[in-house]
Amino acid sequence: MARVVLTTPTPDDEDAFLAANRASRSFHRPWAYHPLTPEAYRTYLATLGERKAGYLARRREDDAIVGWINLGEIVRGNFANAYLGYSGFAAHAGRGYMTEAVALVLREAFMALRLHRVEANIQPGNAASIALVQRLGFELEGMSPRYLKIGGRWRDHERYALRVETWRARRG
Repeated sequence: MARVVLTTPTPDDEDAFLAANRASRSFHRPWAYHPLTPEAYRTYLATLGERKAGYLARRREDDAIVGWINLGEIVRGNFANAYLGYSGFAAHAGRGYMTEAVALVLREAFMALRLHRVEANIQPGNAASIALVQRLGFELEGMSPRYLKIGGRWRDHERYALRVETWRARRG
C-alpha cells in the first residue's frame, strides 16, 4: 500500500504548509526559496489552474504534509510537456516519501493529463534531487547555463526528462 497520497493545496492548508516551509528553510537553501508568508502562499494558490497543477504529498498514516509538487507550464498539442518542481520537507527527508509522491504525480501527468514528456531542471550540486529523478527513470538531456533565477542569482541547471514511453516501459 502506498505510504503517501496526493491532495490539491487549498486555503485550509496554509498554516501547515507555511510551518513546514519555515522549518525546512535551511534544508532547501540554496536550491530553492519557497513561500514563507500567508501572502506568498495565497499567491502560489492563485497560480494554479490550466497551465499549472499543484499537489501536496501527505503521509497516509497521519495526513502530515511531507512535501509538495508542481507540474508547471503545462503545454498541450504537439509538445504535450510540463515542468516538474518538487520539495520535500526536512522533517520527513530520506524516507522515500517524495520518490513515491513524484511517482504518483508522473502517473497523473501521463495518464490523466496525457502528457508526452515531463522535464525537471535541477542545479548540478543538488545530489538528492538528481538521485530522485534518476530513480524514477529521468534521463539527463543537457546543461542549461544560468537557466533560472534562484535566490536572486542566475543558476546553472541540468535538464532531465522522462517521456511517457520510457515511463510505461519501466512500469512494465
